[in-house]
Amino acid sequence: MTDTLDTLPTPCLILDRAILRRNVRRITERLKPADVQLRPHLKTAKSVEIGRMATAAFDGRITVSTLAEARYFAAGGFRDILYGVGIVPSKLPAVTAIRREGVNLRIVTDNLPVARAIADAAAAGDSFSVFIEIDSGAGRAGLPFPELPGLVDIGRVLHDAPNVELAGVMTHAGHSYHESTPAGIARVAEQERLAVVTAAETLRAAGLPCPIVSAGSTPTAMHARSFEGVTEMRPGVFVFNDLDQAGIGSCGAGDLALSVMASVIGHYPHRNQLLIDAGALALSKDISAQEFMPKAGYGFIKDAPVKDLAVVACSQEHGFVQADQPLPYDKLPIGSRVRIWPNHACITAAAYDRYHVVDSEESDGRTIVATYDRINGW
Repeated sequence: MTDTLDTLPTPCLILDRAILRRNVRRITERLKPADVQLRPHLKTAKSVEIGRMATAAFDGRITVSTLAEARYFAAGGFRDILYGVGIVPSKLPAVTAIRREGVNLRIVTDNLPVARAIADAAAAGDSFSVFIEIDSGAGRAGLPFPELPGLVDIGRVLHDAPNVELAGVMTHAGHSYHESTPAGIARVAEQERLAVVTAAETLRAAGLPCPIVSAGSTPTAMHARSFEGVTEMRPGVFVFNDLDQAGIGSCGAGDLALSVMASVIGHYPHRNQLLIDAGALALSKDISAQEFMPKAGYGFIKDAPVKDLAVVACSQEHGFVQADQPLPYDKLPIGSRVRIWPNHACITAAAYDRYHVVDSEESDGRTIVATYDRINGW
């Protein structure tokens, strides 16, 4: 018997393939005319099937955030993979093992001693492809722009080492998530572009190669006014979108492909709440959307019978659902099912080992038309 949304065990992760395909088409239509490659950050989807959809119109390069993801996507046929978290020397043997399988697993550093450790490992016979990370304003990792301290020194150590490719520079404008207007995001996108292009030009002026100039977040990919000098973009959450992206204007309400389905397990009229069987582990405790959607809580209920019905609190396996107006308990009986839009799709999806796929265009939107696996762990 074919599963439907009424027969799946809850909580579970629901993916609307029709919306996913529209989201991929949107990013493709943004980047293709600019002659910019898409290197999607698949830490969001963690799924070979979705990775193939995202890269279908491009050359197949991807980004991952763990070595487990690198191994999984390599086994799925991907051959140009950026491990986008700063490398430490103890992980170089694991990188080498994957590279020996014919995969160009590229690594990242912003640190001169690490660059020397990479050079030493290469001198012993290993090979590496390395990006230098630039901080374009997010304040997480990378050489800070505009100073770019040590950029040329790191570049020269890598370039001069045997068996090491200085692949380019990369940055991530994570601070774009704190803008809520197209103009604000465009300003951050230009800051991101300027930082990484300046870094590339600095390396080239010093006689060093910089073939790849890599930038990207979903907001900046969607709202950048210029990609001049950038060769690839690395958005990730665009495949699904979420309340956070809707709140900052990277997508519309109809562009959210991912939801968590839960069952109503309790009615509590004395506090105008109901309980669902999806709590912190099923939804995450990410409240990022609250910056611009204060009533979002831990996620809004999709197709709710009252306005702003949201998960307002979570314990480990319980979600507390509430709204400003009285709840219509007759429309949400015990055992009924609700779907919750997540604040941050990447964090929410991490709790699950598969996607239950529906299709709101090719099917009725309630029949499970496919199941996609995903990789978790490090």
